[in-house]
Amino acid sequence: MKKLAIGIVFVISCFILYAFRQNEAERNLPNKSFGTGEKVEYRVHYGFINAAEAKVEVSKNITVVNNRPCFKINVSGRTVGAFDLISRVRDTWRSYLDTTAILPRMFQRSIQENKYRKEETVVFNHTTDQAVSTIKDEVKTYNTPNNVHDIISGYFYLRTLNFDHISEGDIIEVPTFFDGQIYKLRIRYVGKDVIKTKFGKTKVLRLNPLIPDNKFFKGEGAMRLWVSDDVNKIPLKAEVELAIGSLDMDIKSFKGLQKDIVFQ
Repeated sequence: MKKLAIGIVFVISCFILYAFRQNEAERNLPNKSFGTGEKVEYRVHYGFINAAEAKVEVSKNITVVNNRPCFKINVSGRTVGAFDLISRVRDTWRSYLDTTAILPRMFQRSIQENKYRKEETVVFNHTTDQAVSTIKDEVKTYNTPNNVHDIISGYFYLRTLNFDHISEGDIIEVPTFFDGQIYKLRIRYVGKDVIKTKFGKTKVLRLNPLIPDNKFFKGEGAMRLWVSDDVNKIPLKAEVELAIGSLDMDIKSFKGLQKDIVFQ
């Protein structure tokens, strides 16, 4: 059951692991894809069993971090039902995303997985390309690539991009800072499609995060994502094949989007 719990956390996290790199130290990136007050909820299934829930929320108010106006973005994930009795998860991630550069200024996470606990704050300095991590009383400074993202900010950066300028089959490598390391995430753009959701059929972009070999997932192509093919670009559906089954994530509710999604 521990493998299932790890898979649930992975699915929740992977929804927010996408970004593209540019070389400007302090860029000015136009954004028409999201704003304050947005809230999207998801439900995770293991077969026919409800396993977990996740929420992605943008605060209604702008927060100033290091003299920069930022979107305050909360992402939370929790197990439910029988899964909550077997392996209890209550995780919260928070990113303060620069409204102009669409880069993280600060990242926080509060992890509660069974008896395991972890609290961390990371402050990003994009001028010096450094990240300062604080866990309890331990402070560490890390060198980072230019325009590095955290696991939340990268997803919101992705939403500002025009996929008409990206070719099917292209693989994007993404530098992301997490847990004291730089990860080179790799994501393949598969193409466009139409899927059915609880709200009706709609056009989507298909993405395939490439997962390194490990004992929990079935190969590097084990995860598949479907993102709305519109200005919002919010995830609508995900599938991940585990070593002991599969998990599905579907959109449960949404509000505060920049533009209504067209369903048929």
